[in-house]
Formats: sequence, structure tokens, C-alpha cells
Amino acid sequence: MGEALLGGLLAGGWAQPGELAVVEMIADRRAELADRYGGVTVTDHPLEQADAVLAVKPDDAASAGDSLNKAGVHRVLSIAAGVTTASLEAVLGDGTRVVRAMPNTPALVGAGAAAIAPGRLAAEEDLVWAAGILEAVGTVVVCEERMLDAVTGLSGSGPAYVFWLAETLMAAGAEVGLSPDMADALTRQTLLGAARLLAESGEPPADLRAAVTSPGGTTAQGIAELEARGAATAFIAAVVAATERSRELGAS
Repeated sequence: MGEALLGGLLAGGWAQPGELAVVEMIADRRAELADRYGGVTVTDHPLEQADAVLAVKPDDAASAGDSLNKAGVHRVLSIAAGVTTASLEAVLGDGTRVVRAMPNTPALVGAGAAAIAPGRLAAEEDLVWAAGILEAVGTVVVCEERMLDAVTGLSGSGPAYVFWLAETLMAAGAEVGLSPDMADALTRQTLLGAARLLAESGEPPADLRAAVTSPGGTTAQGIAELEARGAATAFIAAVVAATERSRELGAS
């Protein structure tokens, strides 16, 4: 995710290569990044007094935060899953402004969905700064930190639900006689096309569904079967379960 942000910031002109630095502890990975992103500083320690994006595993957040504190960093955007702003503020030191984010994996192709929440000291300008970074790879909304568990359950885990749906549609295509390659190609384009239509038309999803669901037609029969088998209830339960698990992990 950190590399996705770096690529998005450069591609979108948010910053020039010489204005950005990456901290990477693994030497081989440093060399790879330096070769791939010419002009970007790639080092094994934080730069003094720089704003920082914390893109580490949750277990590494405390040690990384301590390193940022020693470097005198005073503003941090954290995408460390489940790590609260309060816990980061405790290791980052007095006066550090923290913005916490929950992005998702489509950021890797510039189509992410992220929510950001301010820490105790973060001001509006810090939210604007954080949003500007994440908008380089997708869409950003602002919420209270207590809502990030629900964001995790919906958009954080949501890509996996869509991928699961793709797997299921491909299997269904094979069940009704399509070749695996044909089922694969049609499923991928159907999901892409439907997502683009939803995003670009601005129409409510219920209206788009109704437009393709003629009374007594094939789609109506398929929707009726989904409803009869509780598909909507299952998806709602999945989001609720993922939200609850996010709360459990944040409390541990």
C-alpha cells in the first residue's frame, strides 16, 4: 500500500521525486525502490522534521512511531490497520498531529476508497493534507475515528466480497455450460462495467437494477432466486461480522 501511494503521488503530480522519501529497512528492497523511483530518497531512517505516512504492519507501528518521534516528525498519516490515534500519539510525542486512515486494496490500481479520521490534535489543514495524499489513489471521505471499524467492514473488506462474487459467478458460468475462459472474461467485464455504470451514472443502484430487471424476465428470475436464498441478508451479516472483528482487533 505504501508503494501504491508513492506511485500515485508521483503520477498525479502531488510532489516531485526529490520532495519525497521512503524509509525501508530491508537493503534489497531499498535498492529496488531506488531503481524504480529515480530521484526519490530511499533510506533506512526517517528524515528530520518531515511529514510522514506510516505504512507498516500493526505490530511495527510502535517502533516506527518511536523512530518518527526521534526524527522530530510532527504530522503523521497512519494507514496501520487497527492502530488508534491515541496509541500513536503516545509514542509520537507531544504536539504530533495524527490522521488515521482506512484505505483498501484497489488503491493499487488508483481506484481505492479510503476514510480518514483526525486524532486529538489534528486540525482541518491536516485532514486536507491527508486527503490530498490518499486522493492520489482513489476517493476519500472524512469520519469520526469510532466509525473506522464500520469502514473496515464495508470498504476495507469489501473488495474481498467482490472477488468472492467473481469466483462464484465464474463457477456459475461453468455450471451452465460456458468454458472456464469464457466465464472468466465475461465475469470480469460484467463487474467492471457494472461498477463503472454505478460510478459514472450517479443513479441509485436500485434504479439501475430496476432498469435491467424486466417483469417476468431472466434477470427478475435470477434476483428472485437470490432474494429467496437470503443473499442480501448474508452480505449484511458479512459487513457486520467484519466490523465486529475490527473492533475486537483494535481492542486487543
